Amino acid sequence: MLGIALLVFREVLEAALIVTVVAAATRGVPRRGVFVGGGIALGVLGAVIVALCMGFIEGSLGGIGQEVFEAAVLLTAVVMIGWHVTWMSSHGKEMVLHMRSVTDSVKAGSSSIAILLAVVALAVLREGSEIVLFLFGMAAGGAGKLGFLAGVPLGLAGGVAVGLALYFGLLRIPMRYFFSATNWMLVVLASGLASTAAGFLIQANLIPAWGNQLWDTSWLLTNGSIVGQALHVLTGYEARPAGMQLVFWVVTFVTLVVGMRLVSLRMAAQRRRARPVANPDVPSDTAAMTRGA
Repeated sequence: MLGIALLVFREVLEAALIVTVVAAATRGVPRRGVFVGGGIALGVLGAVIVALCMGFIEGSLGGIGQEVFEAAVLLTAVVMIGWHVTWMSSHGKEMVLHMRSVTDSVKAGSSSIAILLAVVALAVLREGSEIVLFLFGMAAGGAGKLGFLAGVPLGLAGGVAVGLALYFGLLRIPMRYFFSATNWMLVVLASGLASTAAGFLIQANLIPAWGNQLWDTSWLLTNGSIVGQALHVLTGYEARPAGMQLVFWVVTFVTLVVGMRLVSLRMAAQRRRARPVANPDVPSDTAAMTRGA
């Protein structure tokens, strides 16, 4: 039972942490609950389908189907997060105003939220398919029904509880800093997901490792520990990273930061051009009234 509970807890924790950051970043958005709930439901359904079809996927890709699938899901999530953070860099102020009153301009931005919340479905899809595969393996190995009936709910509850604790912690960030803080968290999250995707592609021998172990910090924090796993999800932490993983992390981080900066500068320039400029040759109403008197 404890083995099953720990397995489910670790996988649920990974999905819960990603869902938590996404949910916090979309705070105050209309129908956010519908998006999140729908994403989780689609992810669970997709996880079962993928797990049932994994044998076919691996066979069609020469035995590397799971690694390719994992990498594809992660890189898709990276692209979606990247699109959202660049959008937020130009619409963050509107989102803050939305916290006070809903405006049409902010409602129009719900398409960005829908794209980002697709990350919820991808996170649940990836981790859920792993849970289903592991549980199938344990059942084939002779695990009893009692272990499943007790272990699965216990692991699920533990992972969700940790995610909720992080979510309510994020809500304590002052509103004027909230969207900036969650945007940066999403940038680091996307960089970590890209690094993890590189790891799967290296395992599949599709890209070179460029050094199998740049450093070793397992003496300080192992990947298998709860803290290490949480940092792995949120930042891409690896105790023994390959060189290509570091390249993926840095390239993703720099690309998103530069993209956010360029979009922000462009929007600032557009606002300056749209701002009415006072004409010194045209007298103000007050001056005209004075001369008329």
